[in-house]
Amino acid sequence: MTVVTTPEQHGATAHSDGGWGEPGYVPVQTRSARFTSVNHDDFPAVTGLEVDWKLTPVKLVRDLIDGKLDGSPYDYVASEVQGVAIEWADRDDASIGRAGTPEDRASANAWSSFEKALAITVTSEEHVDVTVSRSALGTSPRAAHTVITAKANSDSTIILQSTGSATLSENVEIVVEDGAKLTVISLQEWSNDALQLSSHFATVGRDAVLKHMVISLSGAVVRLNPSVHLAGEGSDAELYGLYFADAGQHFEQRVYLHHLGQNTRGRVNYKGALQGAGARAVWVGDVLIGPDAAGTDSYEQNRNLVLTEGTRADSIPNLEIETGDILGAGHASATGRFDDEQLFYLQSRGVSEAEARRLVVIGFLSEIVQKVGNAELEARLHSAIEAELSLTAAVAL
Repeated sequence: MTVVTTPEQHGATAHSDGGWGEPGYVPVQTRSARFTSVNHDDFPAVTGLEVDWKLTPVKLVRDLIDGKLDGSPYDYVASEVQGVAIEWADRDDASIGRAGTPEDRASANAWSSFEKALAITVTSEEHVDVTVSRSALGTSPRAAHTVITAKANSDSTIILQSTGSATLSENVEIVVEDGAKLTVISLQEWSNDALQLSSHFATVGRDAVLKHMVISLSGAVVRLNPSVHLAGEGSDAELYGLYFADAGQHFEQRVYLHHLGQNTRGRVNYKGALQGAGARAVWVGDVLIGPDAAGTDSYEQNRNLVLTEGTRADSIPNLEIETGDILGAGHASATGRFDDEQLFYLQSRGVSEAEARRLVVIGFLSEIVQKVGNAELEARLHSAIEAELSLTAAVAL
């Protein structure tokens, strides 16, 4: 069976001879030219051979990509804070669709399926912290949609905390209006059987600041893809990630940072540790500096620390620059075992090998934990990392 795509899908363009040629079209070359749609059927079927899916265990999440999803509202618990409104919004609410549009079939399936969106609107100009928790969503496939709007000149931290069982496909929209400061922390502490496909879309206005953090500590398959557009002049985004994959767990992040406005700044820093047979991490980082983004300052990096045999980490940084008038841009990626010099230094001062390895892992991940900016959550994350390390009696290779 031959699958015929259309020129519009995935940003395909004509061959240089002016025709479409055989067997199809030229693949999209620029990250911003990818096909987008809110309709599931507009995307071709996912086979697992596509660039965006070949590193994902598609068989495990097939129901989320193509199955019927329950899009009804779910139970959540949220802290009540002055200057923050949380409510369920209808699909036709004006806040929906401002931040972005799905780029893959799973994201579009979730968008097509949700009945109401959880709308979080921040107006407080004094800094406020808000935690929204959900648990025990169940094992039946479901869809969810969240919209976070930081109004002009507001200042807040929103913590999205997920625990329990879930088979979930969702979209999260984040709008940071002019002059606003917003931190969004997505914390995945699912049960070990949980499956999650999540797309985060963010647009950042003039002189606005977004700090976005993805923290994945448990779950069978967690694939969370942030897409951030620095649209306003002087906008700023810091994108951080922390993950600790145990045996059989698959944690995947595909990060897209698009510099659109002038004098924008972007930093991407993801760090992860892996231990146990079959532990898998995937990180793909795309940074695009557009033709009008003069004065851009951007850098992305990913670091993976391998603790045992039988793990795999894929790390793929990509950088596209469409203007020569920038302050700087770069990317880096590394995956490796313990630094022998660090271990030797600690052991030479009387620290046991096991304790030395523990200290190295904690120090490696603490760089990201310290970016949280919430003392209580930072303490919880340190405890969670300690608990992860205790699962393996010896992490020496």
